[in-house]
Amino acid sequence: MNMTHFPDRLLNGYKNFMSGRYSAERDRYRSLAAEGQKPKFMIIACCDSRAAPETVFDCGPGELFVVRNVANLVPPYEPDGSYHSTSAALEFAVQSLKVSDIVVMGHGRCGGIQAALSPSTEPLSPGDFIGKWMGLLDGAAKQIRDAGLLTDGERQRALERVSVRNSLQNLRSFPCVNILEKKGRLNLHGAWFDISSGELWVMNAESGDFTRPDL
Repeated sequence: MNMTHFPDRLLNGYKNFMSGRYSAERDRYRSLAAEGQKPKFMIIACCDSRAAPETVFDCGPGELFVVRNVANLVPPYEPDGSYHSTSAALEFAVQSLKVSDIVVMGHGRCGGIQAALSPSTEPLSPGDFIGKWMGLLDGAAKQIRDAGLLTDGERQRALERVSVRNSLQNLRSFPCVNILEKKGRLNLHGAWFDISSGELWVMNAESGDFTRPDL
């Protein structure tokens, strides 16, 4: 039987995991298996392989409930009977896991954001999932494209951060989020991570500005 060989890099990585991290945290893994997960934080991040939240925040198993999609977007609340992966994960995190904090984390050099700023002139095909998904930012992307005196890099970074604010606004359209935030039982945060420098910028909840935290 001709079977595709599982990637050696992944098998070697798993071997290192078992002899390293799993061995050192065996009791924690077994406790999580027996008692279930109880993370306090939900991170909505991009699926870009360079910006893994568990690595950026140095978190161990069971600490973060992570949802990753193209460009870390949150769609608005739309109970229309269609398939909504990010919305389903959000509902589970808030209503079942009862997380205390949700962080929308954007990042520099995001390919999805670049696509939103340079949309295809061709009409969307039935299989154009990325084009449809990035359409969530059409309004903001147009405003930034039309802004004068900005370089391409400045436009990119601007939309990367505006998209975080947009996702936070969409988060509040979900009744389960809106109600709990107003009761002080759920906190929403925005962040932006620079892949090149490793810098983390945190959004001010009142002004919407991004600043580097004092560490």
